[in-house]
Amino acid sequence: MPQTEEFVATGRRRTSVARIRMTPGSGKIDINGRSFEDYFPTAPLQNVVLQPLQSAKAVNAYDLWINTSGGGIMGQAGAAQLAIARALLQVDANLRGPLKAEGLLRRDPRMKERKKSGQPGARKRFQFSKR
Repeated sequence: MPQTEEFVATGRRRTSVARIRMTPGSGKIDINGRSFEDYFPTAPLQNVVLQPLQSAKAVNAYDLWINTSGGGIMGQAGAAQLAIARALLQVDANLRGPLKAEGLLRRDPRMKERKKSGQPGARKRFQFSKR
């Protein structure tokens, strides 16, 4: 059985996590066991995921298996975008310049701030009564 090259990477955005396996192929993308167009139904979401492949000019060069969890659909698309960009770096380190120039190697660290004790929320305080 011939061994094919497989590139594994992880991407995160806010509370979403995407783990991908990338192999040379025909451009098939499978997300959580569903087709790419089925999981991300709108064109803007699809463009977010495909942006690293388009900037590397490798749209139909790799088959992708993506496992995403957490957050919303936009966060999962951004996490998948970062994971694909990181996997492309494993393939060719010369892609670092173009990917970095488009901001595709930057993680979005924003997360929900935790609720503090003695308060109803993260920042909100209980009503103050002077008398």
